[in-house]
Amino acid sequence: MENNTFVDQLGRSIRIPKKPIRIVSLVPSQTELLAYFGLDSEVVGVTKFCIHPKKWHKEKIRIGGTKNVDIQKIRHLKPDLIIGNKEENTQQDIEQLEDFCPVWLSDINSYEDALWMINKLGEILDKETLTNELLSKIESNFKALNPIKKYKKVLYLIWDKPLIAVGRNTYINSILEKIGFENYVLENRYPTLDNSEQIAPDILLLSSEPFPFGTDHIRTFQLKYPETRVILVDGEMFSWYGPRMIEAPDYFDKLIVNLGI
Repeated sequence: MENNTFVDQLGRSIRIPKKPIRIVSLVPSQTELLAYFGLDSEVVGVTKFCIHPKKWHKEKIRIGGTKNVDIQKIRHLKPDLIIGNKEENTQQDIEQLEDFCPVWLSDINSYEDALWMINKLGEILDKETLTNELLSKIESNFKALNPIKKYKKVLYLIWDKPLIAVGRNTYINSILEKIGFENYVLENRYPTLDNSEQIAPDILLLSSEPFPFGTDHIRTFQLKYPETRVILVDGEMFSWYGPRMIEAPDYFDKLIVNLGI
């Protein structure tokens, strides 16, 4: 089978079959992108966290979680392309997978990185027309987003006990900036907060994933920080890079209206 060489988001040159026919996806949002591309027969394995599309989650072979993939199960699937992510997957797993299959890795720390990833995978998978349509929709919808008009500092939490927040140099941070928020956290990546620290953001956003914050948590945090507005938000809209970005701006517009800012 003829190969082409592509550079992934870590700057590595990867030799990939000209038309991959057996693909394993190790990242939920990128699995959703492959479904958007119509690669139903080509995708042979996904993680247990790849919940979209539901049909794939139900019918595709699951190869473990994003952090503990089943190497032998993937080997038996005989993939000719594995698509992963630097942050979602472990270096040890990736190195073992590279022993028998090319692995293309994304590394997404901003809105622009997400667009680059979509464009590059579209090229690799010979889906340029669908890719251009998707990118056009995403960019058009984000341009139509009406950002907040009042200065607001926002703390976005992704985990409880310990409290883990979203910092700078992340995709979620770039989305917060698109909405018009300023991140309350000054550190990069995902710092752990001191549970006893008296935080004072204008707004506290509790994400529905990866930790499933719920209404009980809203009450708990509201009692602890009475001067802060506490809101539960859909984590997929803030963190899934791919076709979910089409509908995200409409969700953000409604969030802004709900917040009254």
